[in-house]
Amino acid sequence: MKEIDSMIMRISVCPRCGQTYHGRPAVSRADGSTQLCPDCGTREALESIGVGGDEQEQILEAIHRCYGRHGQS
Repeated sequence: MKEIDSMIMRISVCPRCGQTYHGRPAVSRADGSTQLCPDCGTREALESIGVGGDEQEQILEAIHRCYGRHGQS
């Protein structure tokens, strides 16, 4: 349990967008190993099914509203 707790509290910088984030990283679909912020992971997943940039941002805003992460990565 301690290992999971320390991973959740670690602060990292996303190599895709440059923003800091905490919590569990997403794994890039591009190479299967690069760790991304949750938002960029969501963007990659949405891009893979053809969702455009504007709609991606609307979806991310909805996710942030539901989970109380207003403007955070």
